Parts: sequence; structure tokens; C-alpha cells
Amino acid sequence: MSTAHDILWTPSRTRQEGSELARYRRGLKDYDGGGDYLALWRWSTRDLGRFWESVAEFEDVRLGGTPTGPVAPREMPGGTWFPGRTVNYAEHVLRRCPGEALVVVDDDGTSHKVSRAELRGQVAALSAALRRMGVAHGDRVAAVLPNRAEAVVGLLACAAVGAVWSVCSPEFGADGVLSRFAQLEPKVLILTDGYHYGGRRHERTDEMRTVIDRLPSVEHVLWVDHLHFGSLPTADRPVSLWGTVTAGGGEPEFDELPFDHPLWVLFSSGTTGAPKGIVHGHGGVLLEHLKVLRLHSDLRVGDRFLNVASTSWVVWNMLVSGLAVGATIVLLDGNPVRPDLGRVFRVADEHDVDTLGVSAGYLHACLKAGLAPETGALRTVQVTGSPLSTDGFRWVHDRLGDVWLTSMSGGTDVCSIFVGGAPTLPVRVGRIQAPALGVCVEAWDEDGKPVVGERGELVITQPMPSMPLRFWNDPDGRRYRESYFSVYAGAWRHGDFIEFEPDGSSVIHGRSDSTLNRQGVRMGPADIYRVVEALPEVREALVVGAELGEDAYYMPLFVALQEDADPEAVARRVNQVLREELSPRHVPDEVVPMRGIPHTRTGKKIEVPVKRLLQGASLSDVVDLGAVDDSALLQEYAEFAHTRRKA
Repeated sequence: MSTAHDILWTPSRTRQEGSELARYRRGLKDYDGGGDYLALWRWSTRDLGRFWESVAEFEDVRLGGTPTGPVAPREMPGGTWFPGRTVNYAEHVLRRCPGEALVVVDDDGTSHKVSRAELRGQVAALSAALRRMGVAHGDRVAAVLPNRAEAVVGLLACAAVGAVWSVCSPEFGADGVLSRFAQLEPKVLILTDGYHYGGRRHERTDEMRTVIDRLPSVEHVLWVDHLHFGSLPTADRPVSLWGTVTAGGGEPEFDELPFDHPLWVLFSSGTTGAPKGIVHGHGGVLLEHLKVLRLHSDLRVGDRFLNVASTSWVVWNMLVSGLAVGATIVLLDGNPVRPDLGRVFRVADEHDVDTLGVSAGYLHACLKAGLAPETGALRTVQVTGSPLSTDGFRWVHDRLGDVWLTSMSGGTDVCSIFVGGAPTLPVRVGRIQAPALGVCVEAWDEDGKPVVGERGELVITQPMPSMPLRFWNDPDGRRYRESYFSVYAGAWRHGDFIEFEPDGSSVIHGRSDSTLNRQGVRMGPADIYRVVEALPEVREALVVGAELGEDAYYMPLFVALQEDADPEAVARRVNQVLREELSPRHVPDEVVPMRGIPHTRTGKKIEVPVKRLLQGASLSDVVDLGAVDDSALLQEYAEFAHTRRKA
């Protein structure tokens, strides 16, 4: 239960009244619920059509066409948002784009800026080139690019012409890229010859040749010579140099597109099978991102916005949308923790970043290292990717001072958030502040009834405009329905456990598909991580519960230890603190030291694949190795599982 004693930070009256959320609320013509956030949230979910119209009005979104039905669908899946209306995502992103659009920070710390005029000129040149190549509405343009200006230009040029964009970061191997792009059958590829990471040059020319050779649908290749080898790859299709194609400038032309015209395909992590291609639309993404960035992040015209992300993570897409609210976006290329953990905060300080987005794992690492960063102009720290521990909350409060810590949770699936920040509310230790406006989010028990004060399945009971239009290659929608609507009829089950308090604040308790079920007692891995990862000897931990037969249940706890830690002493300490702080049932069957903990490339622990390895599945069947951060490490887990089964 939240109390006044767990409040870490409270916005000043000046900050509350000067927030973009307060400005939005003051401008509402048909709202009389006062200043209470929960009252505003309830209003926003009672009449979804009116709420989303108000967001479009507040942001001056130019909707063409003529309405042909209600703004919001009443049921899901299915239904159409803003039927009859037209919009173009790229037009709105570039319309408010500030004079200084991009700051690109290289792996070695050098940086350069891209002005609004330069960005618009490159988008104009590339979009015109795509039209000359015959790229039409719905054609796919796929890219393998690092977090640099070329990726932003590519996305916006594709959106301008009505093509469908998809991107992978260049550290993906050829197989990882092909497992995604082969599904799309792209007409144009944008590829890089390599990237810099951690002070090293990583050439990818051979991998990119493999990608070209194995994608017969490709008619043209655009080559980004980032490492400056000075030559184009040989291919049986035309290959053009990026710098030549994007030269010339001018003003871009934006096609009028239906509100739900496909904008991009994002791919699931690939840790539960082949990566799923998730299709989102122009209008839904635009409105959701404007809402999240303006109202829930308090991002303002002239701010500088940095999300630490690769191009393969959905938060990169949100970063690009920062241009649409008039912010300058900072693209951090290379390794964010080399030469040391403090790099992210030094970059934020050097480039006067106002809003910084990082993963919970990064903040936990900073806590463990005792980092004391300079905050500079920093006003807001956003955290996502996994739950932030109570110690993580306190570290931000203690080390960063009067900075608003806004924890949020959403997903690639909706390209947005379900719960997140509110600049008018206090921050409570360990808790996400509030449900997002326009999102009918609840915790449901096993009987499908909403609960408060106890954990339940995270469920969305009414449509969101950024919900997937569909999955790629899922013509009858069967995979889409099975993924989200097979448990509760007519309600979206996201696959996370969440717990709400009466004040609307919440805690995410991890994935419900990785729940531990020992002797009939269901336990969340997040509870174990909170206790174990607080130990100074433990860098990180991963726990799984594997059903190995009719009556056999094996629950190992894998731990990555500090260099000087004694594994046997750590195991005894882990068992002791779990027994004392949680319960005897939380004590693992075995504490297993490992070199590291495997993650997706977006930083999420890989629990389910490890569980399936212990149950006898082969590595190739449980995960797309291109989607993990260290495939050799996961092979070590497979070898452990194999050895244990033979024992």
C-alpha cells in the first residue's frame, strides 16, 4: 500500500502548473473534473473518440479527408480509427522539427549536428529517389543501420511516400536479419558497410552481401559507407551510394494516406519462436507518440531528448517522434557503457539533454558501481525495459537530485505505454505513477475480474489507436488473436503481471509466462531479483521454473557474480536472504554461477528460452540467436542444460 512515507519526489506547484499536461487540461472544452489526474484518466477512457480528438486538436494534427464513422472502434480486435481521414506521419514529424534537429554522438565521443533544413533536404532527396525506383504505397523498404542520421532519414522518407519501413541494427548476423526481412520481401534495401562499437570497427560487408543474395525481391540497394572503404558491394542488382542519392536538398512531398495506412513493421524479440512482424499505422503511432511525449513525458519545444537505444528497439521509434513535439533528438551511437558506465550521463551533460531515457538494467548497474554522475540540464529520467527496483528508485533520487524519475511500461506490440509518468503527481518508491491517458488498463485475476491491491494479468479492455493493424503474413488474423485475445474474450492480455493501488500507481511484476509455480504457489521472478540483485556480490540473476515430468519441478537460480566473489559463500547468502525476506518456497533448488545473464538485444532477460532448454528443447528451437545480446553465452546455458539432463 502506498503511503506518504514512500514519496521520493513531489513536483513543485510551478512545475505542475507549467507542465504540458496542465496546459492540455486547461484547454479542454468539455472537461470539468478539476486537477485530479485519476479524474482526467477516467474521463479519457469514458469517451475514447472525444479524448483522441482532443489530442489531435491540442497537437494541431492535420487530418485530411472526410469522416465516415465514429472516431474510435468499440470492439477489439478489428475496427477502424478516424475512418475516412488521412494523415502522414513524416509530415508531422518534420513540420515541428526544430532548427537543430539531430545531434549524432559517435562511438568515440565526437559529435555533429544535423539542421532542420539538412534533414528535410535529405528526406526530400531520398523520397524522390524511392519514387523513381518505383516504390509505391505498401512496398517495403528494409534497412540495416546503426543509431545515426541515416536511419532517421530512411524512416521519414519511406513514410513520406507511403512505403513500409523496417530496420535492424547492424550487430545482427545475416541469419537474424533474414529471419525478419525475408518475411517482408522488400523492394529496396538500405545497408551499411559496418559500425563502430566500444572503440572497434566492425565490418559487415560480407554479411550484407549474404542478405542481398538471399532476398530476391530486392530491386535496388542503397549503400551507406560508414566505415569509408570506398567501394560498393558487387551485386546482381543496382547499388547506389547513400551520399549520392541523398544529395540535392529541396522540400519533401508527403502523400496523403489513410489514417491506418501501414507505417512500419516492428519485430518481436524472437525468444518464443520466429520473430513476429507487427504492423503499425501512421495515424495511431502519431497520436500515441504525441500523447506519450507531450503529456506523459512533459517534452517541450526546444528540449533535447536522448533515448539510449538501438534501431531495433521500439524506444528508438519513440525517440524519432520527439521531433514531432519540437525537440532536438540526440542519437547515441556505439557502446553506451564504454569506456565506462558514466558515458551516458556525460553525453547527457555535454549536450544539455533535458529528458533521458535508459533501461532499468543500466540504472541498476550504476547503483552497483556507486556512480555519481553530473546532471547538468537534466530534468527528467525515463526508465523502461524491465521493472526498476526500489533501490534503483532511491539511487536516482539520492544521486540525481531534483530530477523527475518516470518509470513506464508498454511494449513493441502497441508502440506505446500502458502505465507511465504524470508530471503533476508525486513519485513513490518502486511504483509507476499512473495509468496512461486513453488506456483502459486493469489487473485481472484468473476469473477475469479486476483486482486492486493484488497482482493480476495486465489487461486492456478498450482499443488503443496504436494497437497492431495486423501481424505480417497473418491474413486471417489468427496469430494476432491467439497472441492477445485467446485468454479473455474481447480484452487484450499483454502477458505481464501488474498490481494497482487505489491511487492508480502500479508495480509490474514481470512476465506472466515466466511465473514460478512451486507446490501450487505462484511466485514472480521480479520478487527474487529484487532481493538477490541487492547483494553486492551479485551482478545480475535469472531464475526459471521448469516442469521436467509429471511430478518433477526444477527451479535453478543463475547468478553472474562480481570478480572476487566466492560462489559457495554467495549461494549460502542467497538462500538465507530469500528465506528471510520472502519465504522458504523462494529458495532455489540450485544456485548456478554463470559468466553472465542472457538478454534480448533490448535488454530483457531471456527466461522462457532457458526454461525450455532445461526441458530438453534444442537451442535453435527456442530462440532466434540474432535476437540475443550474447549467443555464445546462451550456448553455455544449453550446455549446462544438456549436462544436467545426462546426470
